Amino acid sequence: MNILITGGVGFIGTNTAVYFSKDKKNKITIVDNFSRKDVEKNASFIRKNFPKIKIIKSFVGNVNHYKKDLIIADVVIHLAGQTAVTTSIKNPHNDFKNNLLESFILLDYLRRNNPKAIIIFSSTNKVYGDLRYLNNHFHPIDETEKLDFISPYGCSKGATDLYFLDYARIYGLKTIVFRQSCIYGPHQIGVEDQGWVAHFAKQFLFKKPITIFGDGNQVRDLLYVEDLIKAYDLSINKINKSQGQVFNIGGGKKNAYSLLQVIDIFEKKLNYKIKISFDKMRVGDQEYFVSVNKKIKKLLGWKPKTDFKEGLNQLIAWQRNNL
Repeated sequence: MNILITGGVGFIGTNTAVYFSKDKKNKITIVDNFSRKDVEKNASFIRKNFPKIKIIKSFVGNVNHYKKDLIIADVVIHLAGQTAVTTSIKNPHNDFKNNLLESFILLDYLRRNNPKAIIIFSSTNKVYGDLRYLNNHFHPIDETEKLDFISPYGCSKGATDLYFLDYARIYGLKTIVFRQSCIYGPHQIGVEDQGWVAHFAKQFLFKKPITIFGDGNQVRDLLYVEDLIKAYDLSINKINKSQGQVFNIGGGKKNAYSLLQVIDIFEKKLNYKIKISFDKMRVGDQEYFVSVNKKIKKLLGWKPKTDFKEGLNQLIAWQRNNL
């Protein structure tokens, strides 16, 4: 297969490129604008260890820079975009351009020039808003939960999400949307406003303090990155079942932890008591998000395989060797 991955030197993108490169029949092309901090480290890793992977430095919206690869792609995995709520609030114009506008340009170009391609879009649990209306009656979230685009990030990702689904309905494109919970694993550097598990790991390794926004009892289901990519793979191989579908995907109830519980796990693993400070909860933050994973199990036969504590060891080992 010819597989094109946007945002391919980012955290999920790097892991996705490596995963699909294991099949020698696959030809992998990466498109990335290298705007994220420290992604050159991932690019260098790919160039050194997977020299057959083609890397094109470009904004996704500049399709003329990579149209030859786009036209022949059997699969497009769209991972590129602005990834943080706080950044979207500071610069909503940039968020709109990188998430909605460039995604639309890509999607509509494929409609006109390569409508047979399978197109995966990496969406987010943030399309459900802060879920405050649950009023502490928390329950695992499925795809029928009402959408509530709080923050510019929620708007840009949510609108893109719906465009991809609508293009399956209206034009028959083979689009699939994954509304992803918290993903973690190797090649993730992590910053304070995005990739919080990796950010916590980095703070522990450098023995720097952690700021928690809220009381620390917010719960997330944590999904190891390779488990996510296996879901991508299944959706490609079972496109007759996945076409036009949206899937909530996360670690599920067995891998659901609060921020304070994760810090406790780090302290025991690394034998270090970290300094914590607290600040007010941020716009769009959810007190609870755990994916049901029922639909994706029924249609694709997928369920998370990696226990959080086991996956955390892989993240820590990667950060120790690379940061």
